[in-house]
Amino acid sequence: MADVVVVGSGPNGLAAAVILARAGLAVEVYEAEATAGGGSRTAELTLPGYRHDVCAGAHPMAAAAPLFRAFDLTAHGVELLAPEVSYAHPLDGGVAGLAWRDLDRTVAELGPDGPAWRKLFAPLLRHWPDVVDLAMSDLRRVPSGLATSIRFGLRTLEQGSPLWNVRFRDEVAPALLTGIATHAIIPPRAITAAGAALLLGTLAHAGGWVIPRGGSQAIPDALIAELERLGGRVHTGHRVDSIDEFAGARAVLLDLAPAELLRIAGHRLPARYANRLRRFRYGGAACKIDFALSGPVPWRADGCALAGTVHVIGTRAEAMAAEHAVAMGKHAERPYVLSIQPGVVDPTRAPAGGHTFYTYAHVPNGSTRDVSEEVIGQIERFAPGFRDLIIAKNVITAAEMPAHNANYIGGDISAGAMTLRQFAFRPAPRWNPYATPIPGVYLCSSATPPGPGVHGMCGLHAARHALRDRFDVRTDPLDLLRAPAVQYR
Repeated sequence: MADVVVVGSGPNGLAAAVILARAGLAVEVYEAEATAGGGSRTAELTLPGYRHDVCAGAHPMAAAAPLFRAFDLTAHGVELLAPEVSYAHPLDGGVAGLAWRDLDRTVAELGPDGPAWRKLFAPLLRHWPDVVDLAMSDLRRVPSGLATSIRFGLRTLEQGSPLWNVRFRDEVAPALLTGIATHAIIPPRAITAAGAALLLGTLAHAGGWVIPRGGSQAIPDALIAELERLGGRVHTGHRVDSIDEFAGARAVLLDLAPAELLRIAGHRLPARYANRLRRFRYGGAACKIDFALSGPVPWRADGCALAGTVHVIGTRAEAMAAEHAVAMGKHAERPYVLSIQPGVVDPTRAPAGGHTFYTYAHVPNGSTRDVSEEVIGQIERFAPGFRDLIIAKNVITAAEMPAHNANYIGGDISAGAMTLRQFAFRPAPRWNPYATPIPGVYLCSSATPPGPGVHGMCGLHAARHALRDRFDVRTDPLDLLRAPAVQYR
């Protein structure tokens, strides 16, 4: 039996596995699906030669998260491509807000709200590593950049309150900001949604929302290659039904949602902790629709064709209405659609002349509805002629999501509702959210701080605790990633 077993091969599980292997431990990873990678897999979902990202498609954190800065994805063969426009937000009338990587250009094009955009983001952009370190922490330590943390907190409180429109005069800039707040799949004026918007908005101007050449699969593949170089192994197609299978391991790390933890280890959990996991709330969901297109999306507004990500909803008020409907368990007539067009920077995703187009729409948890017509309608609203370009599509409803990734309960791709309480206390109120009451068993999924996203930090924090508690290794995991591999003694 290995020293350490990791169950689940998403970026968090693989990050933990690499850190532990870097400490000289024998590590084995078990994945239920036929392909490792969790939410960062890439597959030909529509037609041969059309490579689609199964869940995550654009990666604001790939070059910014402390784990990936230390690991250095580029040095491990991942080519990160940054579109000129990180994200766009079209509005009716052929206009759009554009978040260029260049903050000055963004400000210049936002007209009367340009100065307000600069005042909102420039202080955060100057100290963006401190912003990331705050957002990616375990929420249990005093942040290193205290002044930046205060600035970030005050702006979050503003955008998460009825004051959110005070600094803006027009409708383009607030819509542009709301498009990223709505990533959280909760009403965009929530505190956690506002924090997500400020983090992602800062990164849009810091280095861009990068897209890996060839697909998101490149990220887990790089982690797996390093793990195997260190002697670790990944077992795919192995569904774990009981944690007792790994009784001989000194530590077990679970890249699993709380419901999956209950499924495989409920018989060994104290009743109080198990009940807390049962009360864990899953949030709004996604219906994923991938398209194979015969040409690029014909956006009406200038600049949208340069954006890696396009948020399709309309005004700030429309986004609020759509997300409130989902929060109430209803389907929005005009849903929020997140779309990614990787062909803007990566021609390898489709045969010559073709394009892949990634979309998901927010829907109620557990929805069985195919909302592809609503999605096509929303795209057509801002890109007339889009329908005529569709040569194939693939639909994964929210209810079908768990069949592809068991962590997506009811189609919740955030592994738990991003309420303020569940942001701070994921998955249960505990000082150490990673350690379970079972000795040597840790949770390292997005259901722990800092939450969802392809950043690997949940795995890093869990690995830190496992190393200290089980192996008396107190080296900072980031130092383990930077330094040559060592042999554990």
